[in-house]
Amino acid sequence: MILASVPDLRAAAKKRLPRFLFEYIDGGSYAEATLRRNVADLAELPLRQRVLRDVSALDLSTELFGQKSALPLALAPIGLAGLNARRGECQAVRAAEKAGVPFTLSTVGACTIGEVAAAASKPFWFQLYMIRDRAFMKDLLAKARAAGCSTLVFTVDMPVPGARYRDYHTGLAGSGGLKGAVWRAAQAAMRPGWAWDVGLNGRPHTLGNVAPVLQGKTGIEDFFAWMRHNFDPSINWRDLDFIRAEWDGPLVIKGILDPEDAKEAAELGADGLVVSNHGGRQLDGVLSSARALPPIAEAVGDRLTVLADGGIRSGLDVVRMLALGAKGVLLGRAWAWALGAAGEAGVTRMLAIIEAEMRIAMALTGCTRIADIDRSILATTPGLAAP
Repeated sequence: MILASVPDLRAAAKKRLPRFLFEYIDGGSYAEATLRRNVADLAELPLRQRVLRDVSALDLSTELFGQKSALPLALAPIGLAGLNARRGECQAVRAAEKAGVPFTLSTVGACTIGEVAAAASKPFWFQLYMIRDRAFMKDLLAKARAAGCSTLVFTVDMPVPGARYRDYHTGLAGSGGLKGAVWRAAQAAMRPGWAWDVGLNGRPHTLGNVAPVLQGKTGIEDFFAWMRHNFDPSINWRDLDFIRAEWDGPLVIKGILDPEDAKEAAELGADGLVVSNHGGRQLDGVLSSARALPPIAEAVGDRLTVLADGGIRSGLDVVRMLALGAKGVLLGRAWAWALGAAGEAGVTRMLAIIEAEMRIAMALTGCTRIADIDRSILATTPGLAAP
C-alpha cells in the first residue's frame, strides 16, 4: 500500500497490529458519537479559497511555550502507544525531532521518561494524570525535570476512565489474569510481524513510568482496572497548587471544553490549555473540539496559549483548527496509527504528509504565515455557517 494520507496509515496499522491494540487506539466511548463528530465537524467546515495572492514563500513555523516549532503542532500523549512498535515512544520522539516538532510522553506510555530522554537529543513534553499517590507524582515530576522535559501537560478530563466498549470486546478491559493474557496472545499470534518485532523483541511490556507502583504487575493485565484504582476522582482546581509547587516550567491543562473552565485555568496561572474531549474517549455526546474551540479561544486566547485536538486527519484539519482560534494542535491517533504502520519511518511519513497538506491549504487560502490563519479564511455556505 502507498501511504499517501493519514487514513492510509490507519489502514496499514489495522493490518499490522493485534486487535486489542488497534481498537484501543481507534475507538471511543459508549456509542462513539463524539468520536465521529470530531471528524465530521472539522471536515464539513468550508475553507475560503483565494487566488493571485503570491504564496511562493510559505513559513509554517511557530513558537510553543518558548520553543521554536517547525509546524504548529505537537505529538499528543497516548497511553500504550509505545506497544505499536518496538519501544515505540523512543521511535516517535526521534521522528518528532527530525520534523522539528514537540513530542509528548504519556504517564502510561510503554517507555519510561529516562528511556525516552536517552533516545532524544532535545527537550520533550511530559503528560501527567492526577494519581492518588502524591509522593509518586512528585517523583515523576522530579524525573521529568531531571530529563529536561520542557513542558508539562496536565490531563484533567479523566478522573475516571470512560466506558470504551471496544476494549471489553478485545480483552484489554475487564479481562485480567490468565484468561485475558491468553486472549491477547491469540490476537498477537495473528499478527506475526508485530509478534516478532514487539511481542518477542520489544520487552518489557509495561506501563514504564508507573511500573514502580504496580507491585510486580505490568498494568496491561487489566489496563482500565488499574486506572480506576489509581486515578484520583477527587481532583479539583486546588490541585493545581500542588502541581505548580512541584513544576516551575510551562503548564498546559488538557481536557477543557467549557469557557468557564478555561477561565478557571487562566485565573490559576496555566500557560496554556488544550481544547479536547479526549478524542471522544471519555463522555460521549459532548461537543466536538471544533465546536468547543471558538468560544474558548475568544474567552481566554489573549491570556494563555490555546491548543486543540480531536478529529484531525489531515493538514487541512490543522489549518481549520488554527482558523477557529487555536495557536497549535496536538496530533493523537495520526501518529499512533503511523507508528503502528511503520514505526519511526511511519511517524516521519505522517508528519511529512501533514506538512505538505498544510502548505497546499495555506497557499490556496492565501496565507503565507501561521499568523495569517484566522476566521477570515473560513467560508460560509447555505445551511452551514462557519463558527
